[in-house]
Amino acid sequence: MPTTVISGSASGIGAATREAMLAAGHRVIGVDLRNAEVEADLSTAAGRAAAVRGVLEKCGGTLDGLILCAGLGSHVSPPSLAVSVNYFGVVDLLDGLLPALQKGQNPAAVVVSSVASSQLSWDKNPLAATLEKGDETGAGIIVDNAGEKGGSLAYAGSKNAVTVAVRRRVVEWGGVDVRLNTVAPGAVSTPLLDAGLNDARYAKAIKDFVAPIARHARPEEIASMIAYLMGPQAGFIHGAQFYVDGGIDAMMRPTQF
Repeated sequence: MPTTVISGSASGIGAATREAMLAAGHRVIGVDLRNAEVEADLSTAAGRAAAVRGVLEKCGGTLDGLILCAGLGSHVSPPSLAVSVNYFGVVDLLDGLLPALQKGQNPAAVVVSSVASSQLSWDKNPLAATLEKGDETGAGIIVDNAGEKGGSLAYAGSKNAVTVAVRRRVVEWGGVDVRLNTVAPGAVSTPLLDAGLNDARYAKAIKDFVAPIARHARPEEIASMIAYLMGPQAGFIHGAQFYVDGGIDAMMRPTQF
């Protein structure tokens, strides 16, 4: 039975992905603040280290899959929390668990990014330099001092940076036969989206963010793409980002792909 780790497993896309992987015959080790096999706070370096230790203890040092769904939205306060979870909560688990994945059978990993990752280019991302250096404090200062734009910058900037971080790992990961891809959802009906809709600062922007398929995605629709990428049928897919967004990226960037 393959063993797969899922961060953010207690709700939203993570919970739907948990169900999809269980249905596919995987043993799942969930990582979340609560209601998970490994309870850890990915917003802190100590919490991320504890998550890695907890996972390695649960899996005996061997993993077949890693799915990183944990994330925070633009509404969280302070905005630096979103940077810590969305970026460092991914790269620290990717790097910390790669040795265990190398020991697995047909190992693969998927990171949940966002359609927002392509709406802010790397060369214009104010967080790019600090995140590339691993400067969590510096990146937090930038977004916390950005005023009313801090939340949006934290979200889009961290998702753009984490997609770049995945793509920059493809040579190393491919060299040890571990596949790594990202999925970029649009608006998904989750508690995270509901929290944004209930925040007066972001409600209008979210409501106006309408895809050509004019509805919100269901978490299980994102989970189905993740499950596909984790399976043997996706054996030559590596370093790619898949948009599950109802067409909004194509609508907004028809000539960029």
